[in-house]
Amino acid sequence: MISDVNRNITINGGGINHKHLYKRIWKARWLYFLMMPGLLYFIIYKYLPMWGILMAFQNYQPYLGIMGSKWVGLRHFERFFMDPQFMMLLKNTLIIATYNLIFYFPIPILIALLLNEIRHELFKKTVQTMIYLPHFISWVVVSGMTYMLLSTTDGAVNYIIEALGFSKINFLMNATWMRPLLVIQSIWKEAGWGTIIFLAALAGVDVQLYESARIEGASRFQQTWYITLPSIKSTIIVLLILRLGNFLDLGFEQIFLMLNAMNREVGEVFDTYVYTTGVLQGQFSYSTAVGLFKSVVGLILVLFSNYIAKRLGEEGLY
Repeated sequence: MISDVNRNITINGGGINHKHLYKRIWKARWLYFLMMPGLLYFIIYKYLPMWGILMAFQNYQPYLGIMGSKWVGLRHFERFFMDPQFMMLLKNTLIIATYNLIFYFPIPILIALLLNEIRHELFKKTVQTMIYLPHFISWVVVSGMTYMLLSTTDGAVNYIIEALGFSKINFLMNATWMRPLLVIQSIWKEAGWGTIIFLAALAGVDVQLYESARIEGASRFQQTWYITLPSIKSTIIVLLILRLGNFLDLGFEQIFLMLNAMNREVGEVFDTYVYTTGVLQGQFSYSTAVGLFKSVVGLILVLFSNYIAKRLGEEGLY
């Protein structure tokens, strides 16, 4: 039987039947029209800026432009890898990223599982709304709230610690607390928003599986462990692969707002370093090389994690 794809191929010459193709495009024109905003977004903000990657291999001068600047090859990468700060930046980035992966990534899954067990719809929607709201608060406001709560002079947290008979803790100027605070902020702000995809996946689980399990005498925990989690396993794996792709991308704004002279040694990461060298010091080519290094590592992590997922029998990302 000739497939639908083969029907679009003309016999003489094997070329594509353009007339039929144009008719199909015109028939689905409104779907293409709806696709245009997303397509334009990726073209303008994702693909066109990739032209700037060339600066990483140049001694870029703004008045000369990309085409007129001198090519220097891998000089900026060599400088970056030989920089004494490289190991500090790599260590801080890997530690904070690992903390986020271990402590932040499972939280949306756990919240989605808990929300899925709520049977009272009004209460469920109220809780969902409350945990979604922090996502729409800017990092500037979140950092301001953190400073107000943890201040040693009039912070509510230190008031409670002192009332319990303990000494006040200078969370904001203590390097030990820098990384935990970043993870806590991320969980509070984004965990609720991250539950949306998992709740959508949970909505697709066949309810007959739960009914059969209840008949067999399975507890709620056993239903969750043997039915719910295996049903959304593919979704978890795909999101984990995507998360690994952004493993080194910790976000500039959050960390920059929490940095100070006392915690910079444990909080400075690639994102803030790029801002310092690229924007404040005007080293555009050097900062581009640092950003390209991050992107290449992210690509390698995506390819490797997707390969492992395939070898384990999962669908993977592609």
